[in-house]
Amino acid sequence: MKEQAAIQTSIANIQQKRGILITGLLVAMLFGALDGTIVGTALPRIVGELGGLSMMAWLTTAYMLTSTTIVPIAGKLADLFGRKSIYVTGLAIFIIGSALCGMADTMNQLIIFRAIQGIGGGIMMPMAMIVIGDLFTGAERAKWQGVFGGVFGLASILGPQVGGWIVDSLNWRWVFYINLPVGILAIVLISLGLHNHRVAERVKLDLAGMFTMVVAVVSLLLALTFGGDKYDWLSWQIISLLASSVVFFSLFVFVERKAEEPIMPIHLLKNKTFVVLNSVGFFMSVGMFGAIMFVPLFMQGIIGMSPSESGTMMFPMMFALIIASMIGGRLVQKIGVRPQVIVGMVLVALGFFLLSTMNVDTNKWTAMSFMATLGFGLGFVNPVITLALQEVFPKSQLGIVTSSSQFFRQIGGTFGATLLGAIMNHRSKDLLEAKFLPLLEQLPAQAQAMTDSFKQLVESNPQSVYSVILNPDTLKKIPEQMQQMFVPVLKQTLVDALSDVFLYGLIFVGIGFIFAMFIGRITISNRTNKVNEME
Repeated sequence: MKEQAAIQTSIANIQQKRGILITGLLVAMLFGALDGTIVGTALPRIVGELGGLSMMAWLTTAYMLTSTTIVPIAGKLADLFGRKSIYVTGLAIFIIGSALCGMADTMNQLIIFRAIQGIGGGIMMPMAMIVIGDLFTGAERAKWQGVFGGVFGLASILGPQVGGWIVDSLNWRWVFYINLPVGILAIVLISLGLHNHRVAERVKLDLAGMFTMVVAVVSLLLALTFGGDKYDWLSWQIISLLASSVVFFSLFVFVERKAEEPIMPIHLLKNKTFVVLNSVGFFMSVGMFGAIMFVPLFMQGIIGMSPSESGTMMFPMMFALIIASMIGGRLVQKIGVRPQVIVGMVLVALGFFLLSTMNVDTNKWTAMSFMATLGFGLGFVNPVITLALQEVFPKSQLGIVTSSSQFFRQIGGTFGATLLGAIMNHRSKDLLEAKFLPLLEQLPAQAQAMTDSFKQLVESNPQSVYSVILNPDTLKKIPEQMQQMFVPVLKQTLVDALSDVFLYGLIFVGIGFIFAMFIGRITISNRTNKVNEME
């Protein structure tokens, strides 16, 4: 009887700790995800107080560079040193970075502090899914990853509203300070609920692998960020960055072949399941960012919604994503990974095709239904990719395979934003030259200054021409007769350009679908990947 009572007490303690831990994971994911969307809302106020409009993009770029680069490193360190120490370290860095951001007095300081914050954010990103992979069986993980995906989606919806309220009620510094109490709460809960698994007494860090990977990834991300924007794609700056990325990726592969504890074991890249699943995630992300970037442009330019109203158009997609994540977590246990990913990719492809059919007469309800279709597809695919990787690989590699999923999707998103943005610019230029410039030739000689200004914009920055229909203040400065001449043509060229962008997004989703066809037979079992976290 005493032994049975002791066992029951032990089980009760484990369940209690598990509840505390899950609460901590949810809190950490919620405040980490909120930060990304809240900060965007505060950018105009930040620039208004600190100045440095030309450097504003670096507030996002600095965070993106450090957070993306650190993800695979964090996964490997979690395998070597245990989940708790790495997770708490990431949370602490994020909190320190947030506090420093709130105290920044110049734009340069804020950019540096955002980079520090990004290191913490990049460590936090994969850790929740790694810990879930440790604690639960495959069937249980399927349910919980759907819940965590829902929390992330909810944060994406609430972020702009919360950020707007903070900026209006307090000031922009509280956008960062709000992270402090919530982050401390997450650290306390995770520290109480999570214990480190035992690791070898002597750990050899792959410093050469870390260095070569960081230089390679940062060079690639900088090239993708500035190519076609700040610098021409064929400029020496972009070519040098791309060449640097190729050289250091090659060195990375060479170093990893000889490392005792490689950051990215080369044998993973020879594993069919690893390559196929991460390829699906990569190409899905390439397409997904097309919707996130360009749907608000359609809503503002064609339907006439305000920027804040167009931001709410993400709600149908995110809400559908949350519902599909939860449904998919249960459905995948019955039908398996491959069928669910295929169904999800078909829905994503359908969503992009529907978006490509939008025209000047499309109303917001129709557009919302198209976004919901896309969201359902993403919700069926996103959590399952990580789940499948965790199911296939042993617990000793759980951290690196989980973080790799996040890493490849982030790289895909950056690549997609760059490539689809370039396509949008190219198509806009062609369409404006064919349909808009001939109208300018019909203007009287008195409007020659306006004609020359528009011609220069079409040549150098075609998308900026659409400010005529995107900005009511700009439109008011143009005589009404010219408005009647310009607006219909500009709307039609914008629709045509966006339609092409969505079709290109569909092509990338189609490539992802082809990869999905090669997913092997993976069923979600009751096998646990637990690594003594609760001991």
